[in-house]
Amino acid sequence: MSDLCCFHESMNELSPDLRHDEAHPFYTSSRHIGCIDPNCNVVSIIEDAYENAKFLCDRYYVTSPGIKIETINVLEPSQPISIVYVPSHLYHIMVELLKVSDQGGGVPRHIVGKLFNYMYTTASLPSVENVEYDAPMAGLGYGLPLSRLYARYFLGDLFLFSMEGYGTDACLYLKASAVDASEMLPWFSFRSKKMYESNEKGPDWSG
Repeated sequence: MSDLCCFHESMNELSPDLRHDEAHPFYTSSRHIGCIDPNCNVVSIIEDAYENAKFLCDRYYVTSPGIKIETINVLEPSQPISIVYVPSHLYHIMVELLKVSDQGGGVPRHIVGKLFNYMYTTASLPSVENVEYDAPMAGLGYGLPLSRLYARYFLGDLFLFSMEGYGTDACLYLKASAVDASEMLPWFSFRSKKMYESNEKGPDWSG
């Protein structure tokens, strides 16, 4: 909700006659509107996330794999892939996926269903003495659940496919069109659910 509030307030700052002008910087640059980037460069975010994950990997394992990014832009083949999105959300998601997608033996089948549970982790807990100074590689128990929450917030999704004894792959789905990326709000209670589903309209000030 706070994301949409920031977006709405910033949109109101635009002159009415420029809101639908494609030459306006809102449509041609990556100027942020609140925390939303109307031209979020997906590859650039992935590269930044890789550098972060690589840094952590080098610190903990003294080595790290390289990265090869292949892109296919169906709508504009000669252009980089950009979407309307929250860069910090995509960055968090990609850092987590780069840490878990590997050929490191996979996850036992009996715990696959727990991977998206908050506070659940297969890694040892990070040292309390060093957590203030060093970013932990894993073990906090919120990386994957929060990543999936971010993905689903604008009607995307996140899936993990683990083959025990081999490794784990991850698939992230995001809406390419901002029109399709509607905010998905949770049901807060049974009463609010009934209110949303009701077709009856009560009286209002318009009479």
